[in-house]
Amino acid sequence: MQRITKYTYALLLGASMGLASCDKGFEEMNTNPNASTKPNVDFLFSQSILQGNYVNDRVYFYASYLTCGAFVQHFSFAKDVTLAGSGDKYGQVDAYQGQYFRFAYTNVLTTIFELLRATEGKPELVNKAASARIWRVLIQQRITDLYGEIPYTEANKGAVEGVFQPKYDTQAAIYDGMLHDLESATNSFDNGQLKFAAADFVYKGDIGKWKKLAYSLMLRISMRMSKVAPEKAREWAAKAITGGIIMQEEDQAVVQYGSGSQTYNVNPVVFELVGQDLKPNSKGADNTENGKYSKTLIDFLKSNNDPRLPVISVVWNGGVPDTSAALQKGMPNGTEVRPNDFVTYSEPNPATVLQNAAPLIVVSAAEMRFLLSEAILRTWATGNAAQAYKEGIEIAMRNWALFGAAGRIPADKINAYTAAHPLAGTFNDQMNQIHSQFWVATLFDEQEAFANWRRTGYPVLTPVNAKDNQTNGTIPRRLPYSRTEQGSNRANYDAAVSRQGADLLTTRIWWDK
Repeated sequence: MQRITKYTYALLLGASMGLASCDKGFEEMNTNPNASTKPNVDFLFSQSILQGNYVNDRVYFYASYLTCGAFVQHFSFAKDVTLAGSGDKYGQVDAYQGQYFRFAYTNVLTTIFELLRATEGKPELVNKAASARIWRVLIQQRITDLYGEIPYTEANKGAVEGVFQPKYDTQAAIYDGMLHDLESATNSFDNGQLKFAAADFVYKGDIGKWKKLAYSLMLRISMRMSKVAPEKAREWAAKAITGGIIMQEEDQAVVQYGSGSQTYNVNPVVFELVGQDLKPNSKGADNTENGKYSKTLIDFLKSNNDPRLPVISVVWNGGVPDTSAALQKGMPNGTEVRPNDFVTYSEPNPATVLQNAAPLIVVSAAEMRFLLSEAILRTWATGNAAQAYKEGIEIAMRNWALFGAAGRIPADKINAYTAAHPLAGTFNDQMNQIHSQFWVATLFDEQEAFANWRRTGYPVLTPVNAKDNQTNGTIPRRLPYSRTEQGSNRANYDAAVSRQGADLLTTRIWWDK
């Protein structure tokens, strides 16, 4: 983990300004003598990590918190479906749901494209290029899992190749491309060449850990194909597990933020939740979006005597955040008007979740243990599925210690929980157990929680049939494309829709069978 400081931000900002600076008007004066004439690969990589973690343009708030987080019933919003932000009422709102599509291409993927251009023909930069390619796959998978078919092979080629209206690739082709890109990037690492250091906010250039991240993404991608292409999924899952996925906490992909005054210093999840909904001074009584934890989530934790409940959740009791389990109460999804007792519902714990310096877990060992447990159940891997499941729970609980003293869960409570929740029953019973735990472990990683829920169907969620909803009372299966894209790339948009199906919340993407 690498802590981001205001000095890093200042250097990054200066570099990005240098890359963009240019005098206009006269051909002989079209280069700023004070600007950098060569892209700085290290600065570009730092920027791509920060951009990829939603720090700009309200992306986490719109796409994850208000939308995916509401779909999977981690959060509930007491708003009418006709109001923007009512994700748990299944409304179609372009300003929110198209945001990630617009942001990812124009920011993080453009930055990575420039970085990779700067490394071409330079064998000494092969390790930096490989890390950037792995990070690019992580972003590309997020986009395609939200929308389905997307520009892939022709994306971000406007400035160099003049492709301003890129074609959309089928999701099957995108998945195949991502898997091969991960394999190629991993095989290209060379311990004898240059590595990232402080510019790498995830692993500080540690090649071994970047390889584990690549194989972990490979396993994530493989398992996503389990229903639509099971033989290919089995092949690539085995390759990922053999290669070495993230199994220990010290290998997790985590960005550690700071508490400085600059936006880039602050955990983007915290920045968005506090800045856009959970007003610090309202003490739970006047949230902008009327957001609280969902009844589904809080009931699950309470009914299972889950020791994570007081770590993640508080009720404002007399103006004080109270973690008492008996007080925790989730707001039902489908609530259309703020209830009179709004302040009595649970919301994120300011002592853990809402710290500016809270870590951002990008890919965890807990997620990999749960996917490994499923792979063993499917006979795609050898080992003990129950043990992998148990260890996934243990790691997911221990990870809260990364948030400080208030997040530490005593070992005896973890042991009591796992003893009371052994993996058992039929295949479907065990899938329900594994992916219900996956659902809890990916709280705040809402895009991944939404994708995994669509693939597995677990935990079983009861949909909301709010008035004027756009899905006939079913939980959405994807996000609609950005309207901006519909206007600027209409022919390719139309071709994608003709293959994939109507551009609606209810249309299932390729792997969602």
